[in-house]
Amino acid sequence: MQLGAEAVHAANPEVLVILSGLNFDKDLSFVRNQAVNLTFTGKLVFEAHWYGFTDGQAWVDGNPNQVCGRVVDNVMRLSGFLLEQGWPLFVSEFGADLRGNNVNDNRYLNCFFGVAAELDWDWALWTLVGSYYLREGVIGLNEYYGLFDWNWCDIRNSSFLERISSLQSPFRGPGVFETGLHKVIYHPATGLCVQRKSFLDPLTLGPCTESEAWSYTPHKTISLKGAYFCLQAKHVGKPAKLGIICTDCGSTWEIISDSKMHLSSKADNGTTVCLDVDSSNTIVTNTCKCLSRDKTCDPASQWFKLVDSTRSSTTTKSFFQFNPILDLPGKDFIWKFFGLF
Repeated sequence: MQLGAEAVHAANPEVLVILSGLNFDKDLSFVRNQAVNLTFTGKLVFEAHWYGFTDGQAWVDGNPNQVCGRVVDNVMRLSGFLLEQGWPLFVSEFGADLRGNNVNDNRYLNCFFGVAAELDWDWALWTLVGSYYLREGVIGLNEYYGLFDWNWCDIRNSSFLERISSLQSPFRGPGVFETGLHKVIYHPATGLCVQRKSFLDPLTLGPCTESEAWSYTPHKTISLKGAYFCLQAKHVGKPAKLGIICTDCGSTWEIISDSKMHLSSKADNGTTVCLDVDSSNTIVTNTCKCLSRDKTCDPASQWFKLVDSTRSSTTTKSFFQFNPILDLPGKDFIWKFFGLF
């Protein structure tokens, strides 16, 4: 490995040198305790591959929460640890059957998108091509992982293209310092983030470029940065709300399940609920799904990631315009009024 890296550097000192892992580029654990000693610095990058089939049919045969947690732990053990050590690491191959009917790949993608957003890593998708002149002895073989359809004229899965666009720009860098560090609430199944259209309208999913700036406090409240408002659970099956009474159980959000992607709170009647998305992309709270060993359920609508970001946010003056009224004589009523939402 060292000899190959030195040969690349000698041929062109200006290019990055990429080192691959073992076992189909899944395993870089051999450099955990034994650094690669080279004559140059500042240009070494590691790569890894991660597909749904990397773990066989585990995504179909197991509970998605448990499989996601187990697989992510394994990815971090074999390659992700390099990020913790400060090395550049990118996923140089990932992909899925874009026809949309492969359960194993669909569940894997939901997990992958959550991890990719959280770690903010770079990636390369397999693949652009829609078909091959000749492959595996077949003329015109269809490439179901391809962004293009067989004829190379149409997009195979336009919703996937929209979804992956959320990962094309970095959330926090390097080099992205548009604003202070904050959280966005990312929904891996859609590639969208939680946002609001107005103070009185329900929270919805929308482009992450228009996301709100949130914070996750030590008291486990999810609050809008620079404003008084926090995310609240009120009723099962009803929209989540923004309120300013942020000390009750409905304002506390625990990150639960093996996937670490369920955000759980308490409804007014004491029922444990999880953040969810309805058919119109409205943010609601429902009974938490797939927390048992059931392998037939799909928790994707309830998977969210609190992702660190330094992208510019859209927490606007409309919230700050409420601040002066909090000092008026009727402020106690106003606080209670907002707490009802």
